[in-house]
Amino acid sequence: MENTSHIRELTLRGIIIGALITVVFTASNVYLGLKVGLTFSSAIPAAVISMAVLRFFSHSNILENNMVQTQASAAGTLSSVIFILPGLLMIGYWNSFPFWQTLFICSAGGMLGVVFSIPLRHAMVVKSKLPYPEGVAAAEILKAGCDDYIDENDRLVSASHSSEGEEKDSGFRDILFGGFIASIVSFATNGLRVLSDSASYWFIQGKAIFQIPVGFSLALLSAGYLIGIAAGIAILIGTLIAWGIAVPVLSAGTDLPEGASIGSFAMGLWKNNVRFIGAGTLAIAAIWTLLMLVKPIIEGMRTSLRALNVKSGETAIPRTELDLSPKIVLLISVVMFLVLVGTFYSFVADSGLSQTVAWGLVLASVIFAFLVGFMVAAACGYMAGLVGSSASPISGIGIIAITVISLLLLFLGGLNGMLETPQGTNFATALAIFTTSAVLAIATISNDNLQDLKTGYLVKATPWRQQVALLIGCIVGAAVISPVLEVLYNAYGFAGATPRPNMDPSQVLAAPQATLMTTIAKGIFSHELEWTMILIGLAVGAAVIAIDILLAKSGSKLRIPALAVGMGIYLPPAITAPLIIGAVLSWVVSSQVKRRAKAQNADFNELYKPVERKGALVASGLIVGESLVGVALAVLIVISISNGGSDAPLAITSWLTPIFGDSGIVEQLLGLAVFAIVCVMFARRVLSALKSR
Repeated sequence: MENTSHIRELTLRGIIIGALITVVFTASNVYLGLKVGLTFSSAIPAAVISMAVLRFFSHSNILENNMVQTQASAAGTLSSVIFILPGLLMIGYWNSFPFWQTLFICSAGGMLGVVFSIPLRHAMVVKSKLPYPEGVAAAEILKAGCDDYIDENDRLVSASHSSEGEEKDSGFRDILFGGFIASIVSFATNGLRVLSDSASYWFIQGKAIFQIPVGFSLALLSAGYLIGIAAGIAILIGTLIAWGIAVPVLSAGTDLPEGASIGSFAMGLWKNNVRFIGAGTLAIAAIWTLLMLVKPIIEGMRTSLRALNVKSGETAIPRTELDLSPKIVLLISVVMFLVLVGTFYSFVADSGLSQTVAWGLVLASVIFAFLVGFMVAAACGYMAGLVGSSASPISGIGIIAITVISLLLLFLGGLNGMLETPQGTNFATALAIFTTSAVLAIATISNDNLQDLKTGYLVKATPWRQQVALLIGCIVGAAVISPVLEVLYNAYGFAGATPRPNMDPSQVLAAPQATLMTTIAKGIFSHELEWTMILIGLAVGAAVIAIDILLAKSGSKLRIPALAVGMGIYLPPAITAPLIIGAVLSWVVSSQVKRRAKAQNADFNELYKPVERKGALVASGLIVGESLVGVALAVLIVISISNGGSDAPLAITSWLTPIFGDSGIVEQLLGLAVFAIVCVMFARRVLSALKSR
C-alpha cells in the first residue's frame, strides 16, 4: 500500500504521452468534423492507449493513466471549434488560418471552459445524479485495465491478490466482450461498408412525409442504456415532435420538387427549418437549467473558498475535494480576458474603423464571450452529463451564440454606421463568427471537462491536478488546430471556399455546421433570417418546462428534461434512435430484475447492483470498441485522401450488388439484423449476473 500523497499522478511523462495522443486525436476530429459534421469523444480511446503505453514504464498507476486521458480528451474535444471557424474563409474575410489568432482564440476559450467548469464540479458531478455515460465508461476502463486502485483509506493498493482483483478480472472480460463486438461491427460498417449505419422507412399520408428511423451505432446504444429510460423518453418526445409533427406539417404544405426523393426533401425541411425549433428549445432549456443550477453553483464556490481558507488546526479538506484555488481561477480568468482583448483587437485592427468604434466592438465581443461562455458552460455540462459528450448538440449552442451576437452587432452597427457599406456588413459577419468561435471553445471544453472530472471522481483523482491537465490539453490542442485546418483547406477546400480554381468538387469538405452558422449570421445582417421556427422552439421549450414542473410537484418519478427534448428535435434521427433503443433496453433489463425479485421475494436493489455494474462494463466496452476503430479509420482515411485515394479505402463491393442493385437495401437489412442480435447479446450478458444470485 502507498499513500496517495507520494504516488505519481500528474507527471512529465504523462504530459508528453498525452500531448502525442492529442496530435492524432485532434487531427482526426478536425477532419471528420469538416467532412461529415461529427466528432468523437477522445476520453475512452485515450484511456486505453494510455494504459497500453504506461505499462512499459515503472510505477505507473490508475491516477497517472487518468491524467493522460484527461489531457488528451480535452485537446481532442477542442477541435469542435471547427464547427464555426471555417466560416471566416467562406465569407472571404480570411484566405488562410492565421496561426497566432487561431491559437489564442482556441486556447483562451478552452482555458476559460476549464475554469468556468470548476465551480460546477460539486453541483454537477459530486451531488448530481446525472449519468455521465462516457465519464463512467472511462472510469470503468481504467478500473478494469489498471492493476491498482484507491481504497477507502485513500491508499493506492494492488488489486492482483484480492477479491477486488477477481472482480476486476471479471469486469475486464465484460469490457473485452463489448469492445470486441463493437470493433468488429464498426469495422464492417465504417471500414468495409458491408453494413449500413442506419436505415429509414419513409411513407406519405396525403402530402405529409413521415419517417421511421433506426440508427445502428453501438456506442450510442450504450450511451442510451446508461442514461436510462426517463432521458430516453424525453429524447423520444423531441424526435416525435420533429418527425411526427413538424416535418409532416411542413411537407404537407409544400409540393415535392420534381426529381427529388421524399427522403432528401424531408431531410432538407428538417435541416433548414425544424432544426431551428430544436435550437430554440435548447436555448430556453439552457437558460432554465442555468437558473436551476445557481444555488448549487454558489455552494460549490463556497466549498472552494472553504478549501482556500482552511487554517492550521482545522480539519483538512480531503484530497479528492481540492479544486484549483479561487485565486488561481481568478488569475487565469483575468489573463485569458486580456488575451482575448488582444486577440480581438488584432482581428478588428484591419477593419478600417476608428479607434473608438474598434475598441467598443472589442470590449463588447469579449464581454459577450465571457458572460455567454459561463452560461453555456453550465448548459453544456448538463447536456454532456445527460447523454454524453459525443451526442451533446454543441452545434446547437453555436447556433444560439451566433444568433445572439449577430443581433447585438446589428444593433451596435446601426448606432456607429458600420453596416452602411458591404465591406462593413461583411466585417460585422466576420466578427460574429470570430466571437462565436470563442464561445464554442468554452462550450466544447466544459462539455468534455465534466465528463473527465466525473471519471476522476470515480477513480478518486485529485481535482486540481486534473484541472491543470485540462489546461495543458487546451494549449496543446489549440497549437495543433491551425496547422491541421491549413493543410486540409489547401488540400481539399471547404464548401463555398476553395484555395484554387477548378478543384475537384467531390473532394471539397462540406463543413456543415460552419456553413449553417455562417448562413445564419449573413441572414441576420441581411434581414432575411426565418425567425418563426426559433420562436416555435422557444414556445415548445417553455411548455416542456411547465410540464416537467407539474410532474415534479405531483411527486411523479417521471421527469421530462427540456434539454433532452430539444436534443431529440435538433439531433439527426440516426443519432436519437439508438439512444432511445438503449434507454428502452435498460428498462427491459430493470423490469426483468424486478420480476425476479418479486418471484423470489428478494430485495430489488440487492439483485440489481451486480446487473447494473455488468451493464456499465459491457456498455463501456461497446463504446471503447467503436471509438478506437473510429480513430484508426479516421487516420487511415486522411492518409488515403492525402495520397490521392478515396474516403473509403477499405470499402468492398457487395457481392449482392449484381442481384439487388446499388440501392443499399441489403446493407441496411444486414445492419438492422446485426444491431438486433447485439441488443439481445447485450441483454443476455447483463442478465447473466442474476444466475449467481
